[in-house]
Amino acid sequence: MTETAIPQITTTYSLVEDMVVRTVLWLKLGAEAVGAAIIVLGLMGAGYLFVKALLTNRTADFTAIRLTLARYLALALEFQLGADILSTTIAPSWEQIGKLGSIAVIRTALNFFLSREMKDEHRKAAEHHIQRKARNEAAPAAEAAEEQ
Repeated sequence: MTETAIPQITTTYSLVEDMVVRTVLWLKLGAEAVGAAIIVLGLMGAGYLFVKALLTNRTADFTAIRLTLARYLALALEFQLGADILSTTIAPSWEQIGKLGSIAVIRTALNFFLSREMKDEHRKAAEHHIQRKARNEAAPAAEAAEEQ
């Protein structure tokens, strides 16, 4: 009885392992597809804003366009990194794990610098808004002082 149980356990194990590998591959494909879709949406949105800025001669809006695209790219990179992490769970060799690790490091670095640039641009935009608001509030006070 034990001789027939061992091949049956091995067969069941192989079937379950195969099912897990296939599931992970589908999840990886799904994460990559979502990441690619986000990139396409970001390109379309930024492209629309770019054409709109060109047609209305608002070249100062290019920074906002870059930030819009950067947000989409940062989100897409997160999905792509998730897909890479899924790949490492079923990676059959150290070489493949090394390649995936390298890709993960590069994508993480890109995401870090994109996030930092977005924060810097948001800070600059907030400072510019505060300065503009202060000038607008100071103008009526100066006019009132001139009238007196």
